[in-house]
Amino acid sequence: MKKKTGNENGSLVDLSAKTFIQVTALLLALMIAAIVLTYAIPKGSFGANADGSVNYLEYERIEGASGIPIWKGLLAPILVFLSDNGLTLIMLSLFLLVIFAAFQVMNDVGGIRVLVGAASERFKKRRMLLPAVTAFVFMCFGAFLGQFEEMLAMLPIVTALMVMVGYDSFTGFLVSIVACGFGFASAITNPFTVLLASSIIGANPMEHILYRILIFIVMYLLLMGFVYLYIRGIRKDPSRSLTLSHDERLRASGGAAEEEKEIAGAGRIRRTYAVFLLICLALLITCSAVEALREVTVPVLIGYFLIFGPIAGIICCKDVKKVFASFLRGVVGALPTVVFIALASSIKYIFDEGAIMPTIVHQINELVAGRNIFVIALVLYAIILVLEFFISSSTAKAILVMGMLAVVNVGLTKQMLVLIYTFADGYTNVLFPTSPVLLIALSMIEVDYFKWVKKSAPLFALNLALVILFIILGIVIGY
Repeated sequence: MKKKTGNENGSLVDLSAKTFIQVTALLLALMIAAIVLTYAIPKGSFGANADGSVNYLEYERIEGASGIPIWKGLLAPILVFLSDNGLTLIMLSLFLLVIFAAFQVMNDVGGIRVLVGAASERFKKRRMLLPAVTAFVFMCFGAFLGQFEEMLAMLPIVTALMVMVGYDSFTGFLVSIVACGFGFASAITNPFTVLLASSIIGANPMEHILYRILIFIVMYLLLMGFVYLYIRGIRKDPSRSLTLSHDERLRASGGAAEEEKEIAGAGRIRRTYAVFLLICLALLITCSAVEALREVTVPVLIGYFLIFGPIAGIICCKDVKKVFASFLRGVVGALPTVVFIALASSIKYIFDEGAIMPTIVHQINELVAGRNIFVIALVLYAIILVLEFFISSSTAKAILVMGMLAVVNVGLTKQMLVLIYTFADGYTNVLFPTSPVLLIALSMIEVDYFKWVKKSAPLFALNLALVILFIILGIVIGY
């Protein structure tokens, strides 16, 4: 997560050393535990169907086999790239590096600021619409493009704008960071949750997409209800603002709301990135919807961001050197995510090489056999929530969790498993204290974490109720 915001000399997706060490240490611990388990858990194998495919319901125990060699287990983060899944992991790593680099360029040339600024400026005189429009834009960034950490760079601008039109910085935080987090969880084509999890588990991400759109709308309305109740409260009594002293200093300094106007060629930047993002969205939807293109979605997006990410930046700032320096900075800043991919993937690799995955899956199948399907769904949701507390990386969790669920017979559809994962992975990004983005954003507007928890408790209580309702309803309608 970020240490810097809006600084062209820093990486847009730079992880703090503390966050990197914490996540890496946890994944290493899980990897070592996986090695130990290969010696403690009996080995097994699945049967085969007549067509040669794996029959996950037919299990046979293997007697006398030892665990994975220690050297092989310790080198798993490297060896996993040479395994059967190696090409997929390599493509995924390239995808993350390229997409982060493209958005680094977009941020450094002012693309993000101009797009959000333009949307806000259009409704500046219709003050009550401004929070709704801003929140919708940020939710779309999360739901369609999987952006979250990147939006920290926009927080100072949005908060200053909200203060300028008569609200406060906390309102800006709600309609930017919280809205983006809600969009990330209410995912429609989010590459890091919906598309990645669907790819791992073999689901069609476009199937029943209308249900996810309905979820997006309901969660948007929930958030906006919370925002407007808060706005009504501070209009009646300004002293109820959570950022009163911070906003007074912001008004005294003149704020940063005019930053968007200072960007040279704002109109050209706005048009360029509007087209850039629309084409990206069209590619996501087309590749996901057309079965023949589904398996090449990631390579297509890699090519698009690799070629047109720098081109869009050059069109905007007309400085080739700056754009490529920015692109390289984005790649370097995203390198830790490749480490997370390697470590997370190595856990499943160790289980496979140690031949204990079939035993684990068989035991889970035995445990859930005959259980109420609604209980199974909610238990899975709770398990992923626990993982989310310790592993905030969506990519790392998707590889770890969906890799397991792909071969577990729990009676739920693949689409429902993806939905449960998405629910558990996203909303807590703006609730759990292990989310660096949340803590950084709160520090930027000078709001104590526990004040945020107390203030947002009704929002997340209703959010949890709706999540459970959507899971139950999804099962009932056959999602």
